[in-house]
Amino acid sequence: MADDKNDDDTSPSDEENLPLFIEANSSSARSIISDIPQSLLQSIEQVRRRHFSTTVTTNGDSSSNESLLKQLVELARTNKKEVTELSSDDYLSFEQMERVPGCIATVRVKTTLIPTSNDPNLYRVLMEGTSDALLSGGLVELLSQVLAGSHTENGHDYCVTASDVLKLKPEALTTALGLQNVLSRGRNDGMASMVTVVQRQIQSLLDSRSGEAHQLSGDIDMETSIETTNGNGSERQPTVAMLLSGGVDSSVAMHLLLRQNYNVTAFYLRIWLEDELAHLGECPWEDDLQVCQSVCEHAGNVTLETVSLGKEYRERVVQYTIEEAQRGRTPNPDIMCNSRIKFGCFLEYIENAGLDFDYVASGHYARLEDAVISSSSTADIQKRLFRAPDPVKDQSYFLCALTQRQLSKVIFPIGMYQKAEVRELANEFQLPNRNRPDSQGLCFLGKVKFDEFLASYLGNQPGDVVDAMTGDIIGRHNGLWYHTVGQRKGIGKVMFPLATAHGPWYVVAKDQERDIVYVSNRYDEDDFARARSEFELEDIKWISGTPPLGVKDSATEETEWNEVRFDMKIRHGPKIVQGTLMLNGDGSTGNVRLDNKDGGLAPGQYVVFYQIGTLECLGAGVISEKHWAKFLQTHQNEVPEEELKVKR
Repeated sequence: MADDKNDDDTSPSDEENLPLFIEANSSSARSIISDIPQSLLQSIEQVRRRHFSTTVTTNGDSSSNESLLKQLVELARTNKKEVTELSSDDYLSFEQMERVPGCIATVRVKTTLIPTSNDPNLYRVLMEGTSDALLSGGLVELLSQVLAGSHTENGHDYCVTASDVLKLKPEALTTALGLQNVLSRGRNDGMASMVTVVQRQIQSLLDSRSGEAHQLSGDIDMETSIETTNGNGSERQPTVAMLLSGGVDSSVAMHLLLRQNYNVTAFYLRIWLEDELAHLGECPWEDDLQVCQSVCEHAGNVTLETVSLGKEYRERVVQYTIEEAQRGRTPNPDIMCNSRIKFGCFLEYIENAGLDFDYVASGHYARLEDAVISSSSTADIQKRLFRAPDPVKDQSYFLCALTQRQLSKVIFPIGMYQKAEVRELANEFQLPNRNRPDSQGLCFLGKVKFDEFLASYLGNQPGDVVDAMTGDIIGRHNGLWYHTVGQRKGIGKVMFPLATAHGPWYVVAKDQERDIVYVSNRYDEDDFARARSEFELEDIKWISGTPPLGVKDSATEETEWNEVRFDMKIRHGPKIVQGTLMLNGDGSTGNVRLDNKDGGLAPGQYVVFYQIGTLECLGAGVISEKHWAKFLQTHQNEVPEEELKVKR
């Protein structure tokens, strides 16, 4: 077995001792690994040879690097195992899994020290760990195998000991493995953080063994960190879980809360990190997390936690998006993200974890007010949602599906501000991200285009592009899901050259059964006036839980609905349209008549209702496929499928 005298023999004797991933003439690499104990170097080389079949090239060969990352992901897949409970009077085991700070993923590790058979004062290191992301899981498994390494030389057995691990510089491991230039900065830092946590656990275990006064802390996770308070006196500060994205808006919102004496804990939600194969080596969310860390440090070291809700996001938002698109409808993932994830799953998460927060805050542009609803015996507080003063940045449209239960826990610190004022506050607070541009597009896509996302899940399903007025086939599309009603931009790409000369063309309807996209170059004429101003809604819900006054005839016991005027938003943005709503049946469906034609009324699209003159958001409904039904029925009767003519 190894003994302490071998620990000092750490210098490689020749270039053969260098891990093959590192060029022998790299002076910086030689300097870094020269301080690594020889037993660890041997173990690193064994692990490298065992799992990696590709070497890193000095010219930055992206294919080789991607191959290495895929092997790391595969390592995590093939080495999944349950954390075991080891019990022996001689074992020194950390009590609980400990959260590793500074990792992009949620990583937890636990260290156990096992006495060597020859010397009870020397310990082998068993590290167990978990990760909610495959690439990080591969790094956890690599570290575990490196620390557990052993080899035989000249008839003697050697192993990595606890004292070896304590001598390892945390930042040196990825260099010795040859992964420093392959991994992103965040992954390198994460691996170093894992080593640091393991070393601290080892030192705690050794100190406790030797009788030094050292209390093991257990799981250093949100449960312990959030219970601290920096309040003065006996008055309790209200606690807030702040959803921090890395953008200017949420960062300013957090600073406003701190200045209002809230006890703030920041949370970064990692919601789209499937198998990490689509973005290997380049995590578009990594920059956001690093910005969040900088913002929290700048604010006085506000506690920042990362919470992985990727599985929930895929099940509740991504799946909805794919299914709606596959049906030919227009999904709205942002509305679902707010109702099902940010103020849905995350609220469930903190409640199930026993985290006692008074509020959840975000950087949304919207306002909330309390209304007292009195009855004969009680007076209840009801939340009312209003548009923000900034008509361009107002996000009440995206919040229209929140319930009273959700709104009762939510605060929007910047809801009363104009965007320009928020930028001014960012400069006043000297935020490290004050010059960062606003994010664009869907939150889970990063730099990926929506069409590319749909293509990866739904592929192509070609069909005809048909002139809605003549029945002529004037093009071939690649899938209904790539087009939406009212679309003009991009439709020319799927039309025959002869037809494009007679544009502009607009998408006016889609027929899922026959895979037909209907277009017209007479969209602004009277032929489509009714289709662009009258439609049916489904899944109508009201923020208060009941229809607003005037919608129902209260003079009768039976349900009789009145036609009521509202301000409406057909899509996110500053544009407000006017029209009437008449509910049907049980009130979950209804008919809308707009005062003027709209640019594109697509099934699946949300229509949000506002009280005229008050800016209050009352509720929303979803445009039904029945909006197409009359048009498709009429058109199919006029132009049967066998009479469709191809015009190239």
